[in-house]
Amino acid sequence: MTPSDATDAADPGEAGEADGAAETAGRLVVSYPADLSDWGRMRVEAPSFRSYLRRTRERAERGDVWEEFVGVGCCGDTLDVPLRVERVEGGSRVCPATTVDYEVRAACGIEGGWLVQSEAAPTLGSRPR
Repeated sequence: MTPSDATDAADPGEAGEADGAAETAGRLVVSYPADLSDWGRMRVEAPSFRSYLRRTRERAERGDVWEEFVGVGCCGDTLDVPLRVERVEGGSRVCPATTVDYEVRAACGIEGGWLVQSEAAPTLGSRPR
């Protein structure tokens, strides 16, 4: 085996679709709703959450929607955020080297912010508008 053979064998996903393996995504652009709270944005945009997405997603396609648990802060209800894949650059296989970037899309009525972290949090659908 030559050194180049060893390199080629180390990452079979780079071989391409022809042999059944997906190419690696170089970059994902994922959107979250405009009405996501500052606290929710801080959680989603954290390096640890980007790493979480790379570890838990094998593939990404434009239009995929991922309902992701973001956290509860110190004492509240869960905050699940609908993330949508807007663009995939390169192939569809997500790996540790895939860059995850965000953009904001139209609001969707997500409940978040301080109330989601406090005992005063409303039950689903009971928050006054």
